[in-house]
Amino acid sequence: MKRLLILLVLVFAIGCKPEAKEQPTAQEIVDNSIADSGGKLFDDHTVTFDFRDKRYVSENVDGQRVFKRISDLDTTTITDIKRGDDFERYVNDSLVKVHDTMAVKYANSINSVHYFVRLPYGLNDAAVNMKFLGEETIGNKPYYKVIITFDQQGGGEDFEDTYLYWFDKETFKPDYLAYDFHTNGGGQRFRKAYNERYVNGIRFVDYENYKPKNKGTDILEIGQWFDKGALELLSKIELENIRVE
Repeated sequence: MKRLLILLVLVFAIGCKPEAKEQPTAQEIVDNSIADSGGKLFDDHTVTFDFRDKRYVSENVDGQRVFKRISDLDTTTITDIKRGDDFERYVNDSLVKVHDTMAVKYANSINSVHYFVRLPYGLNDAAVNMKFLGEETIGNKPYYKVIITFDQQGGGEDFEDTYLYWFDKETFKPDYLAYDFHTNGGGQRFRKAYNERYVNGIRFVDYENYKPKNKGTDILEIGQWFDKGALELLSKIELENIRVE
């Protein structure tokens, strides 16, 4: 009888053991992150901000995404416009011809600034491939780690780049990101978000921008290198005069 009682207690204890929490998919993490960051408001709102002495505008015109960069130089105003795959430059409202090579360079530069400002919204673009890599701890805090790659079709000039994101497990906000790049000799960058603020429902952050002190760092291990102090601060990426209308 005593043996039977012990067996019943063990069965009951095993039966009452809480099930392990199922890990979210990469898509679920990204969707939650976009929802929390108000990213879909980019669809029907115009966003304006200043970055390094230039004014940037993101808007949707007739269902098409339009990015602008405006530079005021004494009596001259240069307005660069990226509309889909097209690029135009205006000098004091007059359209000027730009060589194809330079047009691609300017368009990529504009797209890069807007891409990081709009994160995590762009992570659901059609050319994006995402994979959940599990959890990783940075600064004594566990994060969901997701790797992003791009299809060549629709992935832009830098489709071969690889991105990593570390999402807060509770809020799904991306506190850190990293990427490798192949232009201008290639390299790796690691960014730490700070100065979070919401403007009319959209989340904006500034970044501390780091690079590895030594060459040969595996991009998948760069978060641990940051934790060990093996990255050096290159710059700060700070947005000013943000407006959402």
